[in-house]
Amino acid sequence: MKLDTSVSPSKIVCVGRNYAEHAKELGNEIPKAPLLFLKAPSAIIANGEAIVIPSQSDQVEHEGELAVVIGRDCKDIRDEDDPFKYVLGYTCLNDVTARDIQRADIQFTRGKSFDTFCPVGPHIETELDVFDLRVMTKVNGVIKQDGRTSQMVFPVDFLIRYISRQMTLKAGDLIATGTPSGVSKMTTDDVCEVMVEGIGTLTNPVKSSTDTFVRSKL
Repeated sequence: MKLDTSVSPSKIVCVGRNYAEHAKELGNEIPKAPLLFLKAPSAIIANGEAIVIPSQSDQVEHEGELAVVIGRDCKDIRDEDDPFKYVLGYTCLNDVTARDIQRADIQFTRGKSFDTFCPVGPHIETELDVFDLRVMTKVNGVIKQDGRTSQMVFPVDFLIRYISRQMTLKAGDLIATGTPSGVSKMTTDDVCEVMVEGIGTLTNPVKSSTDTFVRSKL
């Protein structure tokens, strides 16, 4: 199913430090419960569109992830209920992060929500067993992240239930399930690829805000 990024979700719910090695590489403890934060829907871009490095940051990093696309509204999913019946499908997502801003602010909103900081695509896969999928990120063809969803601290079904008990999930909402270790800085003219087994490859070039401004004036 083609992913139409012109339709914005009501929210993008992200799960931080959901891979133990990623938590360790940033000097953090493994959370005892899912660490949730929100990313602005205005950050969404499609496959092929450019990630723009803002002038405010000197350390913009990729975070390749499996994303869940909610298919119908749900709230307070019970233990005995199947959370997957509320899922439309799955896609690739890059939780682009201005790491220096994230660290300076303590909370995540600004460092995660710049325009273009949420590439998603290239499409939605509606039939997929998400328990043990390879999640890999390449920059300029070089593998930077390489993990499996079976390494998640909190698996996908647990996350859907847990999040539904904190807030109503609306049809079209996205859940970014966390990123493997290996995050690294991206620079102008890089090409970042996020690959999730069974889905495909999300590819985005990287541009500077200065370059984008100059092009807009031409």
